Amino acid sequence: MTSTETILNSPAPAADRRRWFALAIVMTAAFMDLVDVTIVNIAIPSIQREAGASVSQIQWITAGYALAFAAGLITGGRLGDIHGRKRLFLVGIGGFTIASALCGFAVNPEMLVASRILQGGMAAMMVPQVLSIVHATFPAHERGKVFGLFGAVVGLGAVSGPLLGALLTEWNLFGLEWRPIFLINLPVGIAGLILGRRFITESKAPRALKLDLVGVALVALGMLMLIYPLTRGEELDWPLWGYVSMVGALVVFAALVAYEKRKARIDGSPLVELSLFKVKSFAAGIAVQTVFGVALGIFFLVWTLYMQTGLGWSPLRAGLTGVPFSIAVSVAAGMSVQLLVPRFGRKVLQAGALLMAAGVLLYIWESERYGMSIASWQMALPLVVMGAGMGFIVAPLTDAVLSEVPREHAGSASGLINTVQQMGNALGLGLVSVVFFGTMGDRLTSAEVGPAFVNAFEHALGWVVAVMTAIFLLMFALPKRPGQHVEGAEGAEGAGGPSSEEVTKEPELVS
Repeated sequence: MTSTETILNSPAPAADRRRWFALAIVMTAAFMDLVDVTIVNIAIPSIQREAGASVSQIQWITAGYALAFAAGLITGGRLGDIHGRKRLFLVGIGGFTIASALCGFAVNPEMLVASRILQGGMAAMMVPQVLSIVHATFPAHERGKVFGLFGAVVGLGAVSGPLLGALLTEWNLFGLEWRPIFLINLPVGIAGLILGRRFITESKAPRALKLDLVGVALVALGMLMLIYPLTRGEELDWPLWGYVSMVGALVVFAALVAYEKRKARIDGSPLVELSLFKVKSFAAGIAVQTVFGVALGIFFLVWTLYMQTGLGWSPLRAGLTGVPFSIAVSVAAGMSVQLLVPRFGRKVLQAGALLMAAGVLLYIWESERYGMSIASWQMALPLVVMGAGMGFIVAPLTDAVLSEVPREHAGSASGLINTVQQMGNALGLGLVSVVFFGTMGDRLTSAEVGPAFVNAFEHALGWVVAVMTAIFLLMFALPKRPGQHVEGAEGAEGAGGPSSEEVTKEPELVS
C-alpha cells in the first residue's frame, strides 16, 4: 500500500472529527449553489416587473449564470487539482458571496446580468471542489455514506429553492422586494469562508493536468455567439448579424475540435478529451445530457412566467404548486438507482423520458381545457408524472454514460457530462425567445396578456415533448445494463470530481 493510500484508508487521525465539519461546510456551499439556481426562477417575474428588465435581460439573468458556470466548470476543477482544492473552494465561495451582494444591490438590470455572470463563474470555482474535497478527506469505506448525504442535499435544494424564493419575494423584507433572494447568501458565504479556512484540509492531485485556457475561451465564445442572437433576435426583429453570429459559432466549435486534437498531441491535457467520443455510449450520453439540459432550460423559465405573469398567481402560490414535482423527482431518483436500474437497466431511463413526455402532454391538455381558471391541484398530476420521469433519468444517467469509458479518462468524462448539461440549459434559456415569446404579439392589452401567456406556454411545451422524444431515441445507444461507473468517477455531479490521474491513485493530503 502506498503512503497516500495509507493516509486515506486509515482512520484519518489527523482529520478525525474535523472531516465532518469540513463535510458540513462544503455541503452547505453545494446547497447554496443549488438553491440559488431554483430560487431565481421563481422571482423572475418580480424582477422583470420591479427592475424593468426586458425579455432578453430576464433570459440572461438565468442563461448568463448557466453559461459562465458551464464554461468554468472544468477549469475550476483543474485549478483545484493544481493549486489546492481548499484554496480554490475558498476563492469560489468568497467570490460567490461578493457576486451575490452585487446581485442584491444591483441598480439596474444590466448590473444584475453582469453580477449573475460573475456569480456563475465563481460557482464554477467552488462547486467542482466539493466532491473532490470529500474524495480527498474521507477514506473509501466512508464515501458511500457521504455521497448518499450529498444526494439528500441535492433533493432538499430542489424542494426548498422555489419555496424559499417565493417566501422571500412575497414577504418583501425591509422593502427590498426580490433582492433578499441574493442577499441571503451573504451570511452563509461568510460563515463558510471563515469555517472553511479552519476545518478543510488542503489536497491536490498528484499529477494535475495543465490548464487549457484557449479551449475554455473557444467554448465560451462559441456558446456566446450562439445564445446571444437567440435571446435578442425576437426583440430586434432577427437582424442579419444574428444569423452571421450563429453560423460563426459553428466555425468556432470546428476550430475548438481542431485545437483540442493538437493540444492532445502536444501535452496530453486538452480541455475536451475527444477520444471519448469514439465510445458510442458516451457520445450518445453527452447528446442526451445536452438535449436534456435544453428541455429543462425551456420548461422551468416558461413555467414560472406562465403561472405568475399569465395566470397572475403570487410567487408563493407558484412555489407551492411546484412542490409535488420536486418531491416526485427526489423519490423517483432514489428508487431508480437502488431498485429499478439494477433490474431493468436502460429501460428505466427510457421510461423516464416517456413519462416526462406524457406528463407534459397531460399538462398541455389541462391547460387547454381549463385555461385561465386552472387550479394548483389540477396541475399536481402532470407535475408528479413529469417529476417521476425526471427522477428516473437524472440519477442513473451519469453511471450509464460512464459505464464504458476507459478507466484513465473517468475524471475528464465526468466533468464533461456536467458541463454539456449546463451548456444545454443555457441554450434552452436562449431558445425561450423563439418558442415562447416568439408566439406573442408585440403589444398586448392587459386583458390579452393572460391568454397570450397560456397559449405560448402550451406552444413551448410542445417543443419540450419533441425534445423528450429525441432523448428517448438517443437512449438506445446507451448500454442495456449499465453497471457502476469506473472507480474514481464520483465527481460526476461536479466537473471537479477526481481528475483522470486520481482514478488510479488517491489524491495526496497537504498539511
